[in-house]
Amino acid sequence: MKKILIGKVVSIKMTKTVVVLVERKFRHAVYHKVIIRHKKFKAHNEKLNLQLGDLVKIEETKPISKDKHFVVIEKL
Repeated sequence: MKKILIGKVVSIKMTKTVVVLVERKFRHAVYHKVIIRHKKFKAHNEKLNLQLGDLVKIEETKPISKDKHFVVIEKL
């Protein structure tokens, strides 16, 4: 089963590639405080016309390059 993540586009400077910031929230086991963690993923984008700040859905795929393992499915 492939991972599907939702995140915000933070960079469109590369050709056919966007950088997507994925945020996850979880509750600390002892202190019960909500903690937010961020991770950036490079995703392949060939057809969609994306701008900074767009919400997108990305899906895991076979490696496209050294650090590109996701592809943009749709703009939300």
